Amino acid sequence: MENFYNDNKDLKFHLNHPLMKKIVALKENNYEDAAKFDYAPIDFEDAIDSYDKVLEIVGEISGEVIAPNAESVDKEGPQLIDNAVVYARGTKENYDVLTKAGLIGMSLPRRFGGLNFPVVPYVMAEELVSRADAGFANIWGLQDCAETLNEFASEEIKQEFLPRFSKGATAAMVLTEPDAGSDLQAVQLKASISAEYDADKDIYYLNGVKRFITNGDADIDLVLARSEEGTRDGRGLSLFLYDRRDGAVKIRRIENKLGIKGSPTCEMVFTNAPARLVGDRKMGLIKYVMALMNSARLGIGAQSVGIAEAAYREAEKYANERVQFGKTIIQFPAVYEMLTMMKVKTQAIRSLLYETARYVDIYKNYNVLAERRTLTPEEKQESRKYQKLADMFTPLLKLISSEYCNEIAYDSIQIHGGAGFMKDFPVERIYRDARITTIYEGTSQLQVVAAIRGVTAGGLLARIREFEGEKVNPEQEYLKKILVRMTDDYEKTVKMVTDQNDNEYLDFHARRMVEMAGNIIIGYLLLLDSVRDNEYEKAAEIFIKRGRSENEQKADYIKNSEIKDLGMFRYV
Repeated sequence: MENFYNDNKDLKFHLNHPLMKKIVALKENNYEDAAKFDYAPIDFEDAIDSYDKVLEIVGEISGEVIAPNAESVDKEGPQLIDNAVVYARGTKENYDVLTKAGLIGMSLPRRFGGLNFPVVPYVMAEELVSRADAGFANIWGLQDCAETLNEFASEEIKQEFLPRFSKGATAAMVLTEPDAGSDLQAVQLKASISAEYDADKDIYYLNGVKRFITNGDADIDLVLARSEEGTRDGRGLSLFLYDRRDGAVKIRRIENKLGIKGSPTCEMVFTNAPARLVGDRKMGLIKYVMALMNSARLGIGAQSVGIAEAAYREAEKYANERVQFGKTIIQFPAVYEMLTMMKVKTQAIRSLLYETARYVDIYKNYNVLAERRTLTPEEKQESRKYQKLADMFTPLLKLISSEYCNEIAYDSIQIHGGAGFMKDFPVERIYRDARITTIYEGTSQLQVVAAIRGVTAGGLLARIREFEGEKVNPEQEYLKKILVRMTDDYEKTVKMVTDQNDNEYLDFHARRMVEMAGNIIIGYLLLLDSVRDNEYEKAAEIFIKRGRSENEQKADYIKNSEIKDLGMFRYV
Protein backbone atom coordinates (compact mmCIF):
# COMPACT_ATOMS: atom_id res chain seq x y z
CA MET A 1 0.00 0.00 0.00
CA GLU A 2 1.26 3.47 -0.90
CA ASN A 3 1.31 5.96 1.97
CA PHE A 4 2.46 9.49 1.08
CA TYR A 5 3.21 10.32 4.72
CA ASN A 6 5.21 7.27 5.67
CA ASP A 7 7.35 7.42 2.52
CA ASN A 8 8.54 10.99 3.23
CA LYS A 9 10.67 11.33 6.35
CA ASP A 10 10.94 15.12 5.85
CA LEU A 11 7.40 15.50 7.18
CA LYS A 12 8.05 13.74 10.49
CA PHE A 13 11.27 15.73 10.79
CA HIS A 14 9.38 19.04 10.57
CA LEU A 15 6.55 17.77 12.77
CA ASN A 16 9.09 17.26 15.54
CA HIS A 17 10.62 20.74 15.36
CA PRO A 18 11.50 22.21 18.80
CA LEU A 19 8.97 25.05 18.40
CA MET A 20 6.15 22.51 18.33
CA LYS A 21 6.21 22.35 22.14
CA LYS A 22 5.25 26.02 22.34
CA ILE A 23 2.68 25.65 19.56
CA VAL A 24 0.94 22.65 21.13
CA ALA A 25 0.95 24.24 24.59
CA LEU A 26 -0.76 27.35 23.20
CA LYS A 27 -3.21 25.41 21.03
CA GLU A 28 -4.30 23.00 23.77
CA ASN A 29 -4.35 25.61 26.58
CA ASN A 30 -3.24 23.29 29.38
CA TYR A 31 -4.99 20.35 27.64
CA GLU A 32 -8.35 21.55 28.88
CA ASP A 33 -10.27 19.49 26.29
CA ALA A 34 -8.94 16.19 27.65
CA ALA A 35 -11.75 16.05 30.22
CA LYS A 36 -14.45 16.75 27.60
CA PHE A 37 -13.39 14.77 24.51
CA ASP A 38 -11.96 11.28 24.57
CA TYR A 39 -9.82 12.01 21.48
CA ALA A 40 -8.20 15.15 22.94
CA PRO A 41 -4.51 14.80 23.98
CA ILE A 42 -3.46 14.77 27.62
CA ASP A 43 0.09 16.05 27.07
CA PHE A 44 2.60 17.10 24.37
CA GLU A 45 3.68 13.57 23.47
CA ASP A 46 0.06 12.50 23.15
CA ALA A 47 -0.66 15.47 20.86
CA ILE A 48 2.27 14.75 18.54
CA ASP A 49 1.29 11.08 18.46
CA SER A 50 -2.25 12.11 17.50
CA TYR A 51 -1.00 14.35 14.67
CA ASP A 52 1.27 11.55 13.47
CA LYS A 53 -1.55 9.00 13.38
CA VAL A 54 -3.96 11.34 11.59
CA LEU A 55 -1.31 12.30 9.03
CA GLU A 56 -0.71 8.61 8.44
CA ILE A 57 -4.41 8.29 7.58
CA VAL A 58 -4.21 11.32 5.26
CA GLY A 59 -1.11 9.80 3.66
CA GLU A 60 -2.87 6.49 3.08
CA ILE A 61 -5.97 8.13 1.57
CA SER A 62 -3.76 10.34 -0.59
CA GLY A 63 -1.74 7.41 -1.89
CA GLU A 64 -4.51 4.82 -2.18
CA VAL A 65 -7.57 6.88 -3.19
CA ILE A 66 -6.84 10.45 -4.31
CA ALA A 67 -3.74 9.80 -6.44
CA PRO A 68 -5.30 6.85 -8.35
CA ASN A 69 -8.36 9.03 -9.08
CA ALA A 70 -6.33 12.01 -10.32
CA GLU A 71 -6.08 11.06 -13.99
CA SER A 72 -9.79 10.25 -14.39
CA VAL A 73 -10.76 13.44 -12.56
CA ASP A 74 -8.50 15.44 -14.89
CA LYS A 75 -10.23 13.94 -17.93
CA GLU A 76 -13.81 14.02 -16.62
CA GLY A 77 -13.82 17.31 -14.70
CA PRO A 78 -16.88 18.89 -13.06
CA GLN A 79 -20.11 19.58 -14.94
CA LEU A 80 -22.81 22.24 -14.65
CA ILE A 81 -26.23 20.55 -14.52
CA ASP A 82 -29.44 22.42 -13.62
CA ASN A 83 -27.53 25.32 -12.03
CA ALA A 84 -25.48 23.00 -9.85
CA VAL A 85 -21.85 21.96 -10.06
CA VAL A 86 -21.53 18.19 -10.18
CA TYR A 87 -18.07 16.90 -9.25
CA ALA A 88 -16.29 14.22 -11.23
CA ARG A 89 -16.83 10.72 -9.85
CA GLY A 90 -13.32 10.57 -8.39
CA THR A 91 -13.66 13.97 -6.74
CA LYS A 92 -16.84 12.90 -4.99
CA GLU A 93 -15.19 9.67 -3.85
CA ASN A 94 -12.18 11.59 -2.50
CA TYR A 95 -14.33 14.01 -0.54
CA ASP A 96 -16.58 11.29 0.84
CA VAL A 97 -13.61 9.27 2.09
CA LEU A 98 -12.02 12.30 3.78
CA THR A 99 -15.34 13.28 5.35
CA LYS A 100 -15.88 9.80 6.77
CA ALA A 101 -12.33 9.90 8.15
CA GLY A 102 -13.16 13.15 9.99
CA LEU A 103 -10.66 15.18 7.98
CA ILE A 104 -12.85 18.16 7.06
CA GLY A 105 -12.54 21.08 9.46
CA MET A 106 -9.33 19.68 10.94
CA SER A 107 -8.26 22.95 12.57
CA LEU A 108 -11.67 23.76 14.09
CA PRO A 109 -12.22 23.50 17.86
CA ARG A 110 -13.53 20.15 19.04
CA ARG A 111 -16.80 21.71 20.19
CA PHE A 112 -17.62 22.23 16.48
CA GLY A 113 -16.62 18.71 15.46
CA GLY A 114 -13.04 19.58 14.49
CA LEU A 115 -9.72 18.06 15.53
CA ASN A 116 -8.29 21.32 16.92
CA PHE A 117 -5.14 20.82 14.87
CA PRO A 118 -2.47 23.53 14.82
CA VAL A 119 -1.49 25.04 11.48
CA VAL A 120 1.64 22.88 11.04
CA PRO A 121 0.02 19.40 10.85
CA TYR A 122 -2.92 20.82 8.90
CA VAL A 123 -0.52 22.27 6.31
CA MET A 124 1.22 18.90 6.17
CA ALA A 125 -2.11 17.32 5.29
CA GLU A 126 -2.50 19.95 2.53
CA GLU A 127 0.91 19.01 1.15
CA LEU A 128 -0.02 15.31 1.11
CA VAL A 129 -3.33 15.90 -0.67
CA SER A 130 -1.64 18.25 -3.16
CA ARG A 131 0.97 15.66 -4.01
CA ALA A 132 -1.86 13.25 -4.82
CA ASP A 133 -3.97 15.72 -6.85
CA ALA A 134 -3.40 19.47 -6.80
CA GLY A 135 -6.84 20.16 -8.25
CA PHE A 136 -8.60 18.27 -5.50
CA ALA A 137 -6.44 20.05 -2.91
CA ASN A 138 -8.21 23.27 -3.92
CA ILE A 139 -11.58 21.84 -2.92
CA TRP A 140 -10.40 20.19 0.30
CA GLY A 141 -8.16 23.11 1.30
CA LEU A 142 -10.98 25.64 1.25
CA GLN A 143 -11.90 24.48 4.73
CA ASP A 144 -9.68 27.50 5.55
CA CYS A 145 -12.97 29.41 5.26
CA ALA A 146 -14.16 27.60 8.37
CA GLU A 147 -11.14 28.90 10.26
CA THR A 148 -11.98 32.45 9.14
CA LEU A 149 -15.52 32.05 10.47
CA ASN A 150 -14.18 30.63 13.71
CA GLU A 151 -11.83 33.59 14.04
CA PHE A 152 -14.18 36.46 13.15
CA ALA A 153 -17.87 35.43 13.01
CA SER A 154 -20.43 35.83 15.76
CA GLU A 155 -21.09 32.93 18.11
CA GLU A 156 -24.51 32.48 16.50
CA ILE A 157 -22.97 32.01 13.03
CA LYS A 158 -20.31 29.70 14.43
CA GLN A 159 -22.91 27.48 16.11
CA GLU A 160 -25.03 27.32 12.97
CA PHE A 161 -22.38 26.78 10.29
CA LEU A 162 -19.16 25.36 11.71
CA PRO A 163 -20.54 21.91 12.70
CA ARG A 164 -21.54 21.44 9.04
CA PHE A 165 -17.91 21.18 7.97
CA SER A 166 -17.21 17.95 9.83
CA LYS A 167 -20.28 16.53 8.06
CA GLY A 168 -18.78 17.35 4.65
CA ALA A 169 -19.80 20.92 3.83
CA THR A 170 -17.73 22.53 1.07
CA ALA A 171 -16.63 26.18 1.05
CA ALA A 172 -15.48 28.96 -1.27
CA MET A 173 -13.79 32.35 -1.06
CA VAL A 174 -15.90 34.56 -3.34
CA LEU A 175 -13.68 37.56 -3.98
CA THR A 176 -12.73 38.13 -7.64
CA GLU A 177 -14.88 40.02 -10.15
CA PRO A 178 -14.60 40.60 -13.92
CA ASP A 179 -13.21 44.10 -13.29
CA ALA A 180 -11.56 43.39 -9.95
CA GLY A 181 -8.92 40.69 -10.17
CA SER A 182 -5.94 41.26 -7.92
CA ASP A 183 -7.21 44.76 -7.12
CA LEU A 184 -9.83 43.76 -4.58
CA GLN A 185 -10.41 47.39 -3.60
CA ALA A 186 -12.30 47.66 -6.90
CA VAL A 187 -14.95 45.06 -5.89
CA GLN A 188 -18.44 46.28 -6.83
CA LEU A 189 -20.80 43.41 -5.89
CA LYS A 190 -23.38 45.27 -3.84
CA ALA A 191 -24.60 44.39 -0.37
CA SER A 192 -27.75 46.24 0.59
CA ILE A 193 -30.31 46.23 3.38
CA SER A 194 -33.99 45.63 2.70
CA ALA A 195 -36.77 47.89 3.97
CA GLU A 196 -37.63 45.19 6.52
CA TYR A 197 -34.02 44.95 7.75
CA ASP A 198 -33.62 42.81 10.84
CA ALA A 199 -30.61 44.19 12.71
CA ASP A 200 -30.48 41.15 15.00
CA LYS A 201 -29.89 38.81 12.07
CA ASP A 202 -27.67 41.13 10.03
CA ILE A 203 -29.30 40.01 6.77
CA TYR A 204 -28.09 41.78 3.63
CA TYR A 205 -28.91 41.16 -0.03
CA LEU A 206 -26.13 40.63 -2.56
CA ASN A 207 -26.33 41.67 -6.22
CA GLY A 208 -23.63 41.41 -8.86
CA VAL A 209 -21.19 39.07 -10.59
CA LYS A 210 -18.18 37.17 -9.31
CA ARG A 211 -15.67 35.46 -11.61
CA PHE A 212 -12.88 32.88 -11.35
CA ILE A 213 -14.30 31.52 -8.10
CA THR A 214 -12.57 28.31 -7.04
CA ASN A 215 -15.15 25.72 -5.99
CA GLY A 216 -17.98 28.09 -6.89
CA ASP A 217 -21.40 26.71 -5.87
CA ALA A 218 -19.92 25.45 -2.59
CA ASP A 219 -22.22 24.90 0.39
CA ILE A 220 -20.89 27.89 2.32
CA ASP A 221 -19.48 31.00 0.62
CA LEU A 222 -17.51 33.87 2.10
CA VAL A 223 -18.33 36.84 -0.13
CA LEU A 224 -16.55 40.20 -0.32
CA ALA A 225 -19.09 42.91 -1.18
CA ARG A 226 -19.52 46.68 -1.12
CA SER A 227 -21.76 47.56 1.81
CA GLU A 228 -21.13 51.32 1.94
CA GLU A 229 -22.75 53.37 -0.81
CA GLY A 230 -20.60 56.01 -2.47
CA THR A 231 -17.30 54.33 -1.59
CA ARG A 232 -14.66 53.17 -4.05
CA ASP A 233 -11.91 51.71 -1.91
CA GLY A 234 -11.35 48.92 0.61
CA ARG A 235 -12.99 50.86 3.42
CA GLY A 236 -16.40 50.33 1.85
CA LEU A 237 -16.18 46.53 1.74
CA SER A 238 -17.56 43.98 4.19
CA LEU A 239 -17.46 40.19 4.39
CA PHE A 240 -20.64 38.12 4.13
CA LEU A 241 -21.66 34.50 4.49
CA TYR A 242 -23.93 33.07 1.81
CA ASP A 243 -25.65 29.71 2.28
CA ARG A 244 -26.16 27.85 -1.01
CA ARG A 245 -29.42 26.38 0.31
CA ASP A 246 -30.98 29.82 -0.18
CA GLY A 247 -30.77 29.24 -3.95
CA ALA A 248 -30.38 32.86 -5.05
CA VAL A 249 -27.18 32.45 -7.09
CA LYS A 250 -26.92 31.39 -10.72
CA ILE A 251 -23.78 29.57 -11.85
CA ARG A 252 -23.28 31.06 -15.28
CA ARG A 253 -20.47 28.72 -16.34
CA ILE A 254 -17.53 26.56 -15.31
CA GLU A 255 -14.26 27.82 -16.82
CA ASN A 256 -12.31 25.49 -19.12
CA LYS A 257 -8.83 25.64 -17.63
CA LEU A 258 -5.30 24.56 -18.51
CA GLY A 259 -4.83 22.62 -15.27
CA ILE A 260 -6.34 21.73 -11.87
CA LYS A 261 -9.32 20.66 -13.96
CA GLY A 262 -11.05 18.72 -11.18
CA SER A 263 -11.54 21.95 -9.24
CA PRO A 264 -14.54 23.90 -10.62
CA THR A 265 -13.79 27.56 -11.32
CA CYS A 266 -17.09 29.39 -11.72
CA GLU A 267 -18.74 32.62 -12.72
CA MET A 268 -21.52 33.40 -10.24
CA VAL A 269 -24.44 35.81 -10.56
CA PHE A 270 -25.97 37.04 -7.27
CA THR A 271 -29.56 38.28 -7.45
CA ASN A 272 -30.99 39.45 -4.12
CA ALA A 273 -29.04 36.67 -2.43
CA PRO A 274 -29.56 36.80 1.35
CA ALA A 275 -26.30 36.85 3.29
CA ARG A 276 -25.10 37.27 6.85
CA LEU A 277 -22.55 39.88 7.88
CA VAL A 278 -19.31 38.38 9.22
CA GLY A 279 -17.69 40.53 11.88
CA ASP A 280 -17.92 44.31 11.52
CA ARG A 281 -18.93 46.37 8.54
CA LYS A 282 -16.15 48.06 6.51
CA MET A 283 -13.56 45.53 7.73
CA GLY A 284 -14.10 42.94 4.98
CA LEU A 285 -10.93 43.62 2.99
CA ILE A 286 -8.86 45.51 5.54
CA LYS A 287 -9.01 42.81 8.21
CA TYR A 288 -10.84 39.62 7.30
CA VAL A 289 -9.78 39.00 3.70
CA MET A 290 -6.20 39.97 4.54
CA ALA A 291 -6.22 37.29 7.24
CA LEU A 292 -7.80 34.87 4.79
CA MET A 293 -5.17 35.70 2.16
CA ASN A 294 -2.35 34.90 4.62
CA SER A 295 -3.89 31.46 5.05
CA ALA A 296 -4.31 31.20 1.28
CA ARG A 297 -0.62 31.98 0.71
CA LEU A 298 0.28 29.26 3.17
CA GLY A 299 -2.11 26.91 1.36
CA ILE A 300 -0.55 27.63 -2.05
CA GLY A 301 2.85 27.08 -0.45
CA ALA A 302 1.71 23.63 0.67
CA GLN A 303 0.19 22.94 -2.73
CA SER A 304 3.42 24.00 -4.46
CA VAL A 305 5.53 21.72 -2.25
CA GLY A 306 3.13 18.82 -2.88
CA ILE A 307 3.28 19.33 -6.66
CA ALA A 308 7.07 19.64 -6.52
CA GLU A 309 7.31 16.38 -4.56
CA ALA A 310 5.09 14.61 -7.09
CA ALA A 311 7.08 15.98 -10.06
CA TYR A 312 10.41 15.03 -8.52
CA ARG A 313 9.30 11.48 -7.72
CA GLU A 314 7.95 10.93 -11.23
CA ALA A 315 11.25 12.14 -12.70
CA GLU A 316 13.36 10.00 -10.38
CA LYS A 317 11.29 6.92 -11.15
CA TYR A 318 11.53 7.47 -14.91
CA ALA A 319 15.28 8.23 -14.80
CA ASN A 320 15.90 4.94 -12.97
CA GLU A 321 13.91 2.97 -15.56
CA ARG A 322 14.73 4.63 -18.87
CA VAL A 323 17.74 3.09 -20.64
CA GLN A 324 19.69 4.99 -23.28
CA PHE A 325 23.10 4.15 -24.75
CA GLY A 326 23.29 1.04 -22.62
CA LYS A 327 22.60 2.56 -19.18
CA THR A 328 19.81 4.18 -17.20
CA ILE A 329 19.65 7.92 -17.82
CA ILE A 330 20.07 8.71 -14.10
CA GLN A 331 23.74 7.78 -14.57
CA PHE A 332 24.33 10.75 -16.89
CA PRO A 333 25.65 13.88 -15.08
CA ALA A 334 23.25 16.16 -16.95
CA VAL A 335 20.35 14.14 -15.54
CA TYR A 336 21.54 13.41 -12.00
CA GLU A 337 22.51 17.06 -11.50
CA MET A 338 19.02 18.11 -12.57
CA LEU A 339 17.38 15.52 -10.30
CA THR A 340 19.52 16.53 -7.34
CA MET A 341 18.60 20.19 -7.79
CA MET A 342 14.91 19.22 -8.00
CA LYS A 343 15.19 17.38 -4.68
CA VAL A 344 17.15 20.19 -3.01
CA LYS A 345 14.68 22.83 -4.20
CA THR A 346 11.79 20.72 -2.89
CA GLN A 347 13.45 20.37 0.50
CA ALA A 348 14.21 24.10 0.44
CA ILE A 349 10.63 25.23 -0.06
CA ARG A 350 9.42 22.62 2.42
CA SER A 351 11.69 24.09 5.11
CA LEU A 352 10.42 27.59 4.27
CA LEU A 353 6.81 26.32 4.31
CA TYR A 354 6.98 24.86 7.81
CA GLU A 355 9.02 27.73 9.23
CA THR A 356 6.28 30.08 8.01
CA ALA A 357 3.55 27.77 9.31
CA ARG A 358 5.13 27.85 12.77
CA TYR A 359 5.08 31.65 12.80
CA VAL A 360 1.40 31.67 11.79
CA ASP A 361 0.60 29.03 14.41
CA ILE A 362 2.10 30.99 17.29
CA TYR A 363 0.53 34.37 16.59
CA LYS A 364 -2.89 32.89 15.81
CA ASN A 365 -2.87 30.87 19.02
CA TYR A 366 -1.96 33.97 21.00
CA ASN A 367 -4.94 35.75 19.39
CA VAL A 368 -7.25 32.96 20.59
CA LEU A 369 -5.70 33.06 24.05
CA ALA A 370 -6.18 36.84 24.19
CA GLU A 371 -9.95 36.32 23.90
CA ARG A 372 -9.88 34.25 27.11
CA ARG A 373 -7.55 36.28 29.27
CA THR A 374 -5.22 39.26 29.26
CA LEU A 375 -1.85 38.39 27.79
CA THR A 376 1.25 39.21 29.80
CA PRO A 377 3.56 41.92 28.38
CA GLU A 378 5.99 39.18 27.33
CA GLU A 379 3.21 37.27 25.55
CA LYS A 380 2.02 40.40 23.77
CA GLN A 381 5.55 41.11 22.60
CA GLU A 382 6.01 37.55 21.36
CA SER A 383 2.63 37.61 19.61
CA ARG A 384 3.55 40.81 17.76
CA LYS A 385 6.94 39.35 16.83
CA TYR A 386 5.48 36.24 15.24
CA GLN A 387 2.68 38.10 13.48
CA LYS A 388 5.27 40.42 11.94
CA LEU A 389 7.33 37.40 10.86
CA ALA A 390 4.23 35.71 9.39
CA ASP A 391 3.34 38.86 7.45
CA MET A 392 6.86 38.97 5.99
CA PHE A 393 7.28 35.27 5.31
CA THR A 394 3.89 34.38 3.76
CA PRO A 395 4.44 36.41 0.55
CA LEU A 396 8.07 35.23 0.43
CA LEU A 397 6.85 31.63 0.74
CA LYS A 398 4.18 32.02 -1.91
CA LEU A 399 6.62 33.65 -4.35
CA ILE A 400 9.51 31.20 -3.99
CA SER A 401 7.55 27.97 -3.52
CA SER A 402 5.32 28.55 -6.55
CA GLU A 403 8.23 29.56 -8.79
CA TYR A 404 10.29 26.53 -7.70
CA CYS A 405 7.26 24.31 -8.16
CA ASN A 406 7.03 25.39 -11.80
CA GLU A 407 10.77 24.92 -12.33
CA ILE A 408 10.67 21.42 -10.86
CA ALA A 409 7.64 20.42 -12.94
CA TYR A 410 9.38 21.80 -16.04
CA ASP A 411 12.52 19.80 -15.31
CA SER A 412 10.46 16.68 -14.67
CA ILE A 413 9.00 16.93 -18.16
CA GLN A 414 12.53 17.44 -19.52
CA ILE A 415 13.82 14.28 -17.84
CA HIS A 416 10.91 12.33 -19.33
CA GLY A 417 11.83 13.70 -22.77
CA GLY A 418 9.21 13.21 -25.47
CA ALA A 419 7.29 10.79 -23.27
CA GLY A 420 6.64 13.59 -20.77
CA PHE A 421 4.88 15.62 -23.46
CA MET A 422 2.34 12.83 -23.91
CA LYS A 423 -0.64 12.09 -21.69
CA ASP A 424 0.72 8.62 -20.94
CA PHE A 425 2.56 9.80 -17.82
CA PRO A 426 1.20 11.73 -14.78
CA VAL A 427 3.90 14.39 -15.18
CA GLU A 428 1.96 15.98 -18.07
CA ARG A 429 -0.95 16.69 -15.71
CA ILE A 430 1.37 17.71 -12.88
CA TYR A 431 3.08 20.22 -15.19
CA ARG A 432 -0.26 21.80 -16.14
CA ASP A 433 -1.39 21.89 -12.50
CA ALA A 434 1.82 23.64 -11.42
CA ARG A 435 1.32 26.61 -13.70
CA ILE A 436 -1.49 28.23 -11.72
CA THR A 437 0.48 28.42 -8.47
CA THR A 438 2.35 31.57 -9.51
CA ILE A 439 -0.92 33.24 -10.52
CA TYR A 440 -3.82 32.73 -8.13
CA GLU A 441 -4.10 34.12 -4.61
CA GLY A 442 -1.85 36.94 -5.82
CA THR A 443 0.62 36.65 -8.70
CA SER A 444 4.36 36.40 -8.10
CA GLN A 445 4.62 40.07 -8.99
CA LEU A 446 2.14 40.99 -6.25
CA GLN A 447 3.95 38.79 -3.74
CA VAL A 448 7.06 40.87 -4.44
CA VAL A 449 5.06 44.03 -3.70
CA ALA A 450 4.06 42.52 -0.35
CA ALA A 451 7.50 41.10 0.45
CA ILE A 452 9.56 44.19 -0.45
CA ARG A 453 8.40 45.90 2.75
CA GLY A 454 10.38 43.33 4.71
CA VAL A 455 13.42 44.29 2.65
CA THR A 456 13.19 48.08 2.84
CA ALA A 457 12.06 48.20 6.49
CA GLY A 458 14.85 45.85 7.52
CA GLY A 459 12.59 43.12 8.94
CA LEU A 460 14.00 40.32 6.80
CA LEU A 461 17.58 41.42 7.53
CA ALA A 462 16.83 41.41 11.26
CA ARG A 463 15.51 37.83 11.02
CA ILE A 464 18.58 36.79 9.03
CA ARG A 465 20.83 38.23 11.73
CA GLU A 466 18.91 36.19 14.30
CA PHE A 467 19.60 33.06 12.26
CA GLU A 468 23.23 34.12 12.15
CA GLY A 469 23.34 33.96 15.95
CA GLU A 470 22.27 30.29 16.01
CA LYS A 471 24.95 27.71 16.75
CA VAL A 472 26.00 25.22 14.08
CA ASN A 473 28.32 22.24 14.19
CA PRO A 474 32.05 23.00 13.78
CA GLU A 475 32.18 21.21 10.42
CA GLN A 476 29.35 23.47 9.17
CA GLU A 477 31.01 26.78 10.05
CA TYR A 478 32.29 27.23 6.50
CA LEU A 479 28.69 27.23 5.20
CA LYS A 480 27.67 29.76 7.83
CA LYS A 481 30.55 32.02 6.77
CA ILE A 482 29.26 31.94 3.20
CA LEU A 483 25.80 33.00 4.44
CA VAL A 484 27.31 35.81 6.55
CA ARG A 485 29.14 37.17 3.49
CA MET A 486 25.96 36.84 1.43
CA THR A 487 24.10 38.81 4.10
CA ASP A 488 26.69 41.61 4.09
CA ASP A 489 26.48 41.84 0.30
CA TYR A 490 22.68 41.82 0.46
CA GLU A 491 22.66 44.65 3.00
CA LYS A 492 24.99 46.75 0.82
CA THR A 493 22.89 46.04 -2.28
CA VAL A 494 19.64 47.08 -0.58
CA LYS A 495 21.28 50.31 0.62
CA MET A 496 22.55 50.95 -2.91
CA VAL A 497 18.96 50.84 -4.22
CA THR A 498 17.20 52.66 -1.38
CA ASP A 499 19.78 55.47 -1.38
CA GLN A 500 18.50 56.46 -4.83
CA ASN A 501 15.19 57.58 -3.25
CA ASP A 502 13.32 56.61 -6.41
CA ASN A 503 10.22 54.42 -6.01
CA GLU A 504 10.19 53.21 -9.61
CA TYR A 505 13.85 52.21 -9.37
CA LEU A 506 13.07 50.39 -6.12
CA ASP A 507 10.16 48.55 -7.76
CA PHE A 508 12.36 47.66 -10.73
CA HIS A 509 14.89 45.85 -8.52
CA ALA A 510 12.41 44.65 -5.87
CA ARG A 511 12.21 41.05 -7.04
CA ARG A 512 15.98 40.72 -7.21
CA MET A 513 16.34 41.95 -3.63
CA VAL A 514 13.49 39.78 -2.32
CA GLU A 515 14.98 36.68 -3.96
CA MET A 516 18.42 37.53 -2.53
CA ALA A 517 16.86 37.60 0.95
CA GLY A 518 15.02 34.36 0.19
CA ASN A 519 18.24 32.57 -0.79
CA ILE A 520 19.89 33.57 2.48
CA ILE A 521 16.87 32.68 4.62
CA ILE A 522 16.40 29.26 3.02
CA GLY A 523 20.15 28.67 3.26
CA TYR A 524 19.98 29.23 7.01
CA LEU A 525 16.86 27.07 7.39
CA LEU A 526 18.52 24.13 5.63
CA LEU A 527 21.72 24.67 7.62
CA LEU A 528 19.79 24.64 10.90
CA ASP A 529 17.90 21.56 9.70
CA SER A 530 21.27 19.86 9.23
CA VAL A 531 22.21 20.69 12.83
CA ARG A 532 19.22 18.59 13.92
CA ASP A 533 19.88 15.88 11.31
CA ASN A 534 23.13 15.75 9.33
CA GLU A 535 21.32 14.13 6.40
CA TYR A 536 20.24 17.66 5.42
CA GLU A 537 23.84 18.88 5.22
CA LYS A 538 24.18 17.94 1.55
CA ALA A 539 21.04 19.90 0.65
CA ALA A 540 22.27 22.86 2.69
CA GLU A 541 25.66 22.88 0.96
CA ILE A 542 24.23 22.61 -2.54
CA PHE A 543 21.59 25.28 -1.93
CA ILE A 544 23.93 27.74 -0.21
CA LYS A 545 26.58 27.53 -2.93
CA ARG A 546 23.96 27.91 -5.63
CA GLY A 547 22.36 30.80 -3.73
CA ARG A 548 25.72 32.53 -3.43
CA SER A 549 26.18 32.45 -7.21
CA GLU A 550 22.64 33.70 -7.81
CA ASN A 551 22.99 36.53 -5.32
CA GLU A 552 26.33 37.62 -6.78
CA GLN A 553 24.73 37.80 -10.20
CA LYS A 554 21.76 39.84 -8.93
CA ALA A 555 23.99 42.18 -6.92
CA ASP A 556 26.25 42.71 -9.94
CA TYR A 557 23.26 43.54 -12.14
CA ILE A 558 21.99 46.09 -9.61
CA LYS A 559 25.46 47.57 -9.10
CA ASN A 560 25.82 48.17 -12.84
CA SER A 561 22.37 49.69 -13.36
CA GLU A 562 21.23 53.30 -13.20
CA ILE A 563 17.86 55.01 -12.92
CA LYS A 564 18.09 56.15 -16.53
CA ASP A 565 18.31 52.49 -17.64
CA LEU A 566 14.63 52.05 -16.80
CA GLY A 567 13.79 53.87 -20.02
CA MET A 568 15.12 50.94 -22.04
CA PHE A 569 12.45 48.69 -20.57
CA ARG A 570 9.45 50.97 -21.12
CA TYR A 571 7.37 49.88 -24.08
CA VAL A 572 4.33 51.94 -25.05
